[in-house]
Amino acid sequence: MDVFNKCSQYTQAKDAMKKGFYPYFIPLDENEGTEVEFEGNRLIMCGSNNYLGLTTHPKVKAAAKNAVDKYGTSCTGSRFLNGTLALHERLEHELAVFVGKDQALIFSTGMQVNLGTISTLIGRDDVVILDKDDHASIVDGARLGYGKIERFRHNDMDHLARVLKSIPNDRGKLIIVDGVFSMGGDLADLPGLIPLAKEYSARIMVDDAHGMGVTGRGRGTAAQFGMTDDVDLIMSTFSKSFASLGGFIAGDEDVIHYIKHTARALIFSASIPAANASAALAALEILREEPERVDRVNAIAERVRTELDAMGFNVGESVTPIVPVIIGDNDKTFMTWKLLFEGGVFVNPVISPAVPQGSQLLRTSYMATHTDEQMDRVLETFKKVGKELSII
Repeated sequence: MDVFNKCSQYTQAKDAMKKGFYPYFIPLDENEGTEVEFEGNRLIMCGSNNYLGLTTHPKVKAAAKNAVDKYGTSCTGSRFLNGTLALHERLEHELAVFVGKDQALIFSTGMQVNLGTISTLIGRDDVVILDKDDHASIVDGARLGYGKIERFRHNDMDHLARVLKSIPNDRGKLIIVDGVFSMGGDLADLPGLIPLAKEYSARIMVDDAHGMGVTGRGRGTAAQFGMTDDVDLIMSTFSKSFASLGGFIAGDEDVIHYIKHTARALIFSASIPAANASAALAALEILREEPERVDRVNAIAERVRTELDAMGFNVGESVTPIVPVIIGDNDKTFMTWKLLFEGGVFVNPVISPAVPQGSQLLRTSYMATHTDEQMDRVLETFKKVGKELSII
């Protein structure tokens, strides 16, 4: 038996390439935020997580450039040893204050935040309880831990209550949810979840990768509900609203201290370069100074949801700048993507196992820097393609 046999037997992507319906790993020639270029063609980007439009902001770019001049291109070591800069600690302090927690800790990517935090907190006598729509990084972090994994149906508080009731009282319990769910654009039911967590002595972690900069006046989903003090850990990433690369976990001092000294994903990874830390810090400063960006991106999303729904598209339960267009069939999802792409609109097709069979969708997402004219073109293109494929 050859361990590589599975590689030659995997033909799904190659089959899609032969059919001309391969929408992944598209090499873009330019990326100017709201527009990108592919093979000489301009497309309106409606598939990015650059919610506040800060990746091309002059202040963010200048911060990254200045950091390279001062610190070089890499820290060449882990946070644990030689890779911590005073800049990292400044950013951690500012993030903790921003989200309303004692301390924050920066990891090299958002994925590593979840891998490191969850695996180091969940021991053999603990149970981690996940929403079935939680991000893959949460699931993988739970798998790396030595505890038991339980799942509850998406935002189903009755099912969560039954799961919690079934767990012995002497087991440690951590409930983890996305603040904003990355495919559906809906929010975690924190008002329903938090009382249950308190009743069954469970801790709560919110992954706000897609909520930071978008909900709660930019401070995240817990802030949206006025429940920051009721959430134990808040996680987010720099690769979305913070226009950089990296991620952080924020919580009580003793918990962050423990994670800092035990999380393998932190201790055995190189720290983010100064350019990334400086860019994230600049983005945070802009978010504080220009809260109208949060209003703008949500207003754009509300317009898109309303108009797509009026056309006859299924946009699910979204209340955020992530607006799914649910198609429900693989081939039609790819065909819709292809016609939109050819019409100058870049979106992301999502099929099983990322979403359940029958829920295949186009994941669209919007930026505060999209113009009204760009949204006119996007909506017109959706209408044309929807009619051509008899979706609407």
